[in-house]
Amino acid sequence: MKASRIAAAAAVAGTAVLTVAAPAFAHVTVQPEGAAAKGGYAVVDFKVPNERDDASTTKLEVNLPADHPLASVMPEPVPGWTAKVTKSKLAKPLTMHGEKIDEAVTQVTWTADGKGIEPGYFQKFPLSLGALPDNTDQLVFKAIQTYSDKETVRWIEVPQTGQDEPENPAPVLQLSAAADDHPGTASAKGASDTTEKASAADSGSHDTDTTARVLGIVGIVVGAAGVAYGVLAGRRRTA
Repeated sequence: MKASRIAAAAAVAGTAVLTVAAPAFAHVTVQPEGAAAKGGYAVVDFKVPNERDDASTTKLEVNLPADHPLASVMPEPVPGWTAKVTKSKLAKPLTMHGEKIDEAVTQVTWTADGKGIEPGYFQKFPLSLGALPDNTDQLVFKAIQTYSDKETVRWIEVPQTGQDEPENPAPVLQLSAAADDHPGTASAKGASDTTEKASAADSGSHDTDTTARVLGIVGIVVGAAGVAYGVLAGRRRTA
């Protein structure tokens, strides 16, 4: 009886250890290199891990958000991969640097020239994006990962606030607050204040110099008058 209980307890404990130790499945994510500020430009990396033990990742398709089209999208060359940029007409043209843009990049596809991402490895795919929208806090990129055995994983489920992460979450780029449009304002104000203080100091110094000069002249006059009085007094005594 005791032996069976010990065996059962050991089995339960072993199952619990395996459950806890089982790694969570990684998924395609996107992270900026530095800051991704609203209204600015940023370089972001799509990180793609290989979740399979018997196949390699040979293609990645990233769909850009249609509700917030980006006028400038440029992939960085990745050794061993070929990038294809797909553009589409916009329902509502964008205005960028005073020019109207009626098409934007809607998809970027990377295809492996060789083995691709083998089991146990991951790969980063950088993109330069801009100008980032200033009317949203995040951008959702739906991605499709294809393996060498033709299996595909669709990372297209949009995570919802307050809910558990979906099984196949889409990569989400969080945007930071917009940078100061006039970074020189504070400096200019500080320089103005410094100038005013310097002017006031110069004015005070000038007033001090003038007062000293006046006192010096008065001293000279008084001294001369004293000398003259002394000479006259001496003459009178002699007479």
